[in-house]
Amino acid sequence: MGGVLKPASDDGAIFPRDLHFSEADFHAVRSLLYDRTGIALSDAKNHMAYARLAKRVRHQGFRSFADYLALLHSPQGEREWEHFINALTTNLTAFFREGHHFDILRQHARQHAGDEGGYRVWSSAASTGEEPYSILFTLAQSLAGGSYDIVASDIDTNVLAKAAAGVYGADRVASLAPELLRQFFVRGVGGNAGKVKVKASYAQQIRFCRINLVDDSWPQLGLFDVIFCRNVLIYFDKPTQAGIIEHFARYLKPHGLLFLGHSENIQHISQTFVPCGKTAYRLAGG
Repeated sequence: MGGVLKPASDDGAIFPRDLHFSEADFHAVRSLLYDRTGIALSDAKNHMAYARLAKRVRHQGFRSFADYLALLHSPQGEREWEHFINALTTNLTAFFREGHHFDILRQHARQHAGDEGGYRVWSSAASTGEEPYSILFTLAQSLAGGSYDIVASDIDTNVLAKAAAGVYGADRVASLAPELLRQFFVRGVGGNAGKVKVKASYAQQIRFCRINLVDDSWPQLGLFDVIFCRNVLIYFDKPTQAGIIEHFARYLKPHGLLFLGHSENIQHISQTFVPCGKTAYRLAGG
């Protein structure tokens, strides 16, 4: 679920409003978002919520948020839920973000490369793809000729489509080593100048799918050697965090690892995992 909320400063400035958005409307938006995604929207996000949703309200031809919220509750509004969720989530990511995790991944993959079923990694908040592609690049270089499987999921269908396309502006890959760019990317020409695209032979090795981490059940994905869930839990309340963590435990092999974000610590909400490195955790009984 890479779709996470931006800080209020990103688009929370006060500005004239052409659509009616009452305090009751804001609380309804908070409640609906929490019920559907588990994301807890703070009181300070009022202006952000307006800015993010106003475009959808206008698109539907409404002049008030109350009418838009009524649509969501109607049988005709079922398809609008996806737009509602996408509008209120954003995706902050980069290639090889929090690089220490990829150092651990590289070593761990080499240790378990020969295990039955191959080496498997799940990027559970894939966003626009930088994280799962960084995983792919790491495994392709570390396990040359070896078997590996990568699943990438997110709640936001818009960013999943961008991730699957594998196209990035040159600025997004500027920090990558030249040899890595040569191995994994092709440069755009003509109308695509200034862009790069992950080579199809590599991109097709990732399976992209939509998963809401707060759903009671997840798809039957099998067991993983490593699960990435970075900078996502901080947007949930403690009970939701605990539920997701316990769910992850059922998707890990006994020696499996869970990678969290730099500001996330689960030791106070779960006894299922124990730390084994910087924001890296293993199963307590593993």
